[in-house]
Amino acid sequence: MRKTLLKSLIEGPLTEAAPGADDAELAAFAAEVDRKARARLGRSLAIREIDAGSCNGCELEINALGNAFYDLERFGLRFVASPRHADVLLVTGPATKNMEEALARTYQATPAPKWVVAAGDCAFDGGVFAGSYACIGGVSAVVPVDLYIPGCPPTPLSLLKGLIALI
Repeated sequence: MRKTLLKSLIEGPLTEAAPGADDAELAAFAAEVDRKARARLGRSLAIREIDAGSCNGCELEINALGNAFYDLERFGLRFVASPRHADVLLVTGPATKNMEEALARTYQATPAPKWVVAAGDCAFDGGVFAGSYACIGGVSAVVPVDLYIPGCPPTPLSLLKGLIALI
């Protein structure tokens, strides 16, 4: 225990650097994204996250979007609990046989206009699960995909940039 404590005091924390003071450029960017989302949809962009069979690495990074560091909602983006309230389906993991019907039904339950974002390498082509008896491939094997965000797992920053680019 003493060795671990000493090491953390010498090397410092393994976390990202703290955010700086409010950046005027970032605030202007957030306002612009919110304005475009409201012009296109009449409100902020609602996201429904779906795990189609992942290892949960991508989910950890998606959960980080809601913390104070990344603060997804300052850009007018928010997570919703129902696909009936969503504009974007954010899908992680490969499409598995067990989730094929659930993913298709969730897509059908989402009102138009709707977009599908496949986050992570597994959602693109099955990733490390490709070739498994339980995996049917990437998300595009079940639903049409509008945007791919690469990475294993994708960083919260790349997820945020991808979602903002979607608008």
